[in-house]
Amino acid sequence: MLIIPAIDLKSGSCVRLRQGRMEDATVYSDDPVATATRWVEAGAKRLHIVDLDGAFAGKPANKEAVVRILAEHPNLPIQLGGGVRNLDLAKKYFEAGINNLIIGSMSVEKPNEVIILSNIYADKVYISLDILEDNIMIKGWDKNSGKKIQDILDIYTNSKIKGYVITDIQNDGMLKGLNLDFVSNFINKINLIKKFNKKIIIAGGLTDYSDLTNLKKLNTKNIEGIISGKSFYEGKIDLVEAQKILN
Repeated sequence: MLIIPAIDLKSGSCVRLRQGRMEDATVYSDDPVATATRWVEAGAKRLHIVDLDGAFAGKPANKEAVVRILAEHPNLPIQLGGGVRNLDLAKKYFEAGINNLIIGSMSVEKPNEVIILSNIYADKVYISLDILEDNIMIKGWDKNSGKKIQDILDIYTNSKIKGYVITDIQNDGMLKGLNLDFVSNFINKINLIKKFNKKIIIAGGLTDYSDLTNLKKLNTKNIEGIISGKSFYEGKIDLVEAQKILN
């Protein structure tokens, strides 16, 4: 299981939001490349990058910063989300060197295109399930899609997506601890699906080492990793020590 540092980009800076609210942002760095280098030097095996402005605007807003990180760290696996709403843009990101795309709004609004994308780039596409009380939120978590978790699982279970990034919106950026019930409820849903073979990455709420210990106790082969943002930036968790717990 991987611990994956997050770089959330807003107006070219690295920030963390509380519960996805753009007006409640804390800026941690104005140099995304230096931040990426910090995580690489700390031993990160993968980076999670989100174009926050892009998620709200529906088109890339921090592409230059993403390209600079790719240029500086060409061998570092990067997963990217935010503002990817069409096939052409998705293909351009893959061609630029992005390893995995995380698709949110498009997965709800254009599922056929996402399935086409996953057929072309098998095991490179994750579906972003941004969850608020079982509702799937889209457009930078600003709009209720009208879909439930099961609705999305039904669409993509037999597709060639790699998996799902599930975010507990209520807990995201709050440093109040990982909600294990949230994770367990999702695992219970996938356990009802025959031959479920998708990976799961968890986001939202990670606060300290006890969260990682409790997560590991769930002992499910489907959990590929957990994303850490504020807990890293606030010094609550050290990347190397965190990875030792999850190994």
